[in-house]
Amino acid sequence: MKNQSVSNNIDWISIIIYTLLVILGWLNIYSSSLSSMEDTYQKQLIFIILTIPLIFIVLSVDGKFYEKYASIIFGVSLLTLAGLFLFGKTIAGQRCWYAIGSFTIQPSEFAKAATSLALAKFLSDTQINLKDTNRQIQALAIIFLPVLLILPQPDPGSALIYSIFIIVLYREGLPSWYVWTGFITILLFVLTLVLEPQYVILIALGIIIIVHLKSRLADRNIIMSTILFLLISGFVLSVDYVFDNVFKQHHRDRFNILLGKTVDMKGIGYNTNQSEIAIGSGGWIGKGFLEGTQTKGGFVPEQHTDYIFTTVGEEWGFVGSLVVIALFAGLFLRIIYLAERQKTKFSRVYGYCVAGILFTHFFVNIAMVVGIFPTIGVPLPFFSYGGSGLWGFTILLFIFIKMDANKVNEW
Repeated sequence: MKNQSVSNNIDWISIIIYTLLVILGWLNIYSSSLSSMEDTYQKQLIFIILTIPLIFIVLSVDGKFYEKYASIIFGVSLLTLAGLFLFGKTIAGQRCWYAIGSFTIQPSEFAKAATSLALAKFLSDTQINLKDTNRQIQALAIIFLPVLLILPQPDPGSALIYSIFIIVLYREGLPSWYVWTGFITILLFVLTLVLEPQYVILIALGIIIIVHLKSRLADRNIIMSTILFLLISGFVLSVDYVFDNVFKQHHRDRFNILLGKTVDMKGIGYNTNQSEIAIGSGGWIGKGFLEGTQTKGGFVPEQHTDYIFTTVGEEWGFVGSLVVIALFAGLFLRIIYLAERQKTKFSRVYGYCVAGILFTHFFVNIAMVVGIFPTIGVPLPFFSYGGSGLWGFTILLFIFIKMDANKVNEW
C-alpha cells in the first residue's frame, strides 16, 4: 500500500474540472478583450502556461511538507502583506501589488492558501477544543490577522472571503452562536439601511418578546433578553454613523443602488446595469462565441476581470451559464467529498477551507454581476483575468489534490 505511486492516486475528476474551467475562462477573456484591442488574452495564456510547472512543483513536494511548515508559510505570507505598506504599488487607489518592472503580483491571492494551511495546522492539534474560549480566540486570530493587513490596502473584496473560515470552524466544533451572530448582524445592518432605526428596534423587540415567552426558562432568561435587546438597539442606532463616516463614498453609493435608494445608471451603477443588460440579452442559448454586442462594443467596464461572467451570459446564454455553474458546483462537491475521505484532520480541514474559499469567490462574483450584491472586486476563480488570482487558486486547489493523493501513505 505504501509503495504505490502518489501519481496513481491523483483525483483526475478534480483536475479535469479545473482544466475545463481554465480553458473556458481563457475563451471568455479572449472574447471580452478583442473589443479593447488589448493583449490581455495573450498575457492570460502565458499565465496559464506557467501554471503547468507550478502544478508539477506543488505535486512533487511531499504532502507532509505543507503540514510541517504551515506556520512558517503563514508567517511569510503575513510579512508579504505587511510589506505592501512600504514597497507596494498603488493601482486604482489600492496598494495591493508588488511591481517588478511591468510584472505585478498580488500577495493576498496567495495568503488564502497560507491561512488555510495555518488554520488546518492549528485545528489538527489533538488538544484543540473549540468549546474553549481561549482556543476560539486563537483560531479567530489566525483568520483576522491577514484581514487586518488586507483591509487598509484597501481591498474589502479579498477581506470578505475570509469570513468563510467561520463556517469551517463551525464544522470543527465552534459554537453555533458565532454563525448566528454574524448572520443577525448582517441582517440588522441591511434592515437599518432600508427602514428607520426605530422600526428595526421594534421588530427586534417583538421577536425577543415572543422567544422569551415561549422559553421554558423565561424567568431566568429575562436578564439575558434585556441585555440582548440593549445590544441590538445599540448596534442598530450606530449603523447610520458607521455607514456615513466609516464607509467610503463609493461603498455607500453601491449599497444605495443595490437597495434601490439611488438610481445612477450613468455613474456608480453603470457597471452593474450594463452587466445585467449583457446577461439578459443572451437569452436561452446566447448570441454565439465572439458575437456578443455588449461584449464587442466594450459596454461593460472591467469585463475581463470582475465582470467576466457577463461574457458567458451574453454569448452562451442561460444554457451555457448553467454549464459553467454546474462545473463549479461539481468541483465544490468533489472537494467536500474528498475532504470527508481524508485520513487526517489536517487534510480534512484544509479541504473544507479550499471548498469554502472557491465557493465564496464564485457566489459573491455571480451575485455581484447580476446585481444582488455590491460591486467589491471579487474575481471569479479560473475565469477572471490575472496571474496572481489564477496561480493563487491553482496552488490552493493542488495542495489539497496532493494531500488527497498522499492519503494512501497515511494508513
